[in-house]
Amino acid sequence: MFFRDAFPSLTKLSGLVILNMEIDREIATARNIKASPRGCVSDERGNNMSNRIITISREFGSGGRTIGRMAAEKLGIPCYDQEIIEKITEETGMLKSYVESNVEDVQGGWLSVLAGRDYYGHSLQDDLHAAQTKVIRELADKGPCVIIGRCADSILEGHADLLKVFIHASMEKRAERIVHQYGETAEDPIQRLKDKDKKRKAYYQLYSDRKWGAMENYHVALDSGALGLERCAEIIVQLF
Repeated sequence: MFFRDAFPSLTKLSGLVILNMEIDREIATARNIKASPRGCVSDERGNNMSNRIITISREFGSGGRTIGRMAAEKLGIPCYDQEIIEKITEETGMLKSYVESNVEDVQGGWLSVLAGRDYYGHSLQDDLHAAQTKVIRELADKGPCVIIGRCADSILEGHADLLKVFIHASMEKRAERIVHQYGETAEDPIQRLKDKDKKRKAYYQLYSDRKWGAMENYHVALDSGALGLERCAEIIVQLF
């Protein structure tokens, strides 16, 4: 069933701002690399790591996608989101609808993860994640950019000079935003938030072996409900 669905050819973070670094040089020191002028860095062996990548992880309804695009526009660099889905679809032949539904979420929870695996523990979603990893690294290699979600912070660890951001907000602020953005549905907006975050958290932990939203996994966490989207984008630009 998974193959028919996927291939057409086969039918709390809290507070306003939590900073784990102050300036670029401190980020470099934490990763045992030396900072050079204009934000370019190299590792201990002198390998070039001048591609500065901003990864945006976010709670559903926090406006992380919008903040990422605003920051990218201010910096004059690309922001990759839907473009990743398009590229995966093109390279794998999977249906776009399948990629959109499974590229960042675990559908049906952990039981579906286990049920979808073969005798060797492999799943179609594993193939999808492998394709996503390839695409994200190729995009990062092109130059500085912003990448929205999709475990990019984990995928690019040690591959580029990262600024890892987590965007969050209160349930009330997020509920208000998704109703305004996507409209009313039969499902309570708070429950929609909980369900989406649960799927996103499961996917992140499955493929990164890290706890989604844990502050130690990010350089900065921003409360978009308290700060506003514009101010969040400005802070990211200042940290870049």
